[in-house]
Amino acid sequence: MGGLNLFTRKPPRKDDRGPRQRFFKKKVCRFCTEKIHSVNYKDTDLLQKFITEKGKIVPRRISGTCSNHQRALATEIKRARFIALLPFVGQ
Repeated sequence: MGGLNLFTRKPPRKDDRGPRQRFFKKKVCRFCTEKIHSVNYKDTDLLQKFITEKGKIVPRRISGTCSNHQRALATEIKRARFIALLPFVGQ
């Protein structure tokens, strides 16, 4: 075959990134940058930003929060749900 890709029959790419690798901006933790040390369950406006329309907690890879703050955020969202400040299920 002489250096051709067996599946696409095209010559190999000059760069070694691969066909699907994309460049993206690294997400930074909102709480670390704003120096918010603790998340409070009473702050429903802040907690609403980390919940989807269906009521699910947004994962770390999408929200960009660090692991420590994501754990605290999940705990506070669950507390706010239990006290009925946030819904368990969306409309």
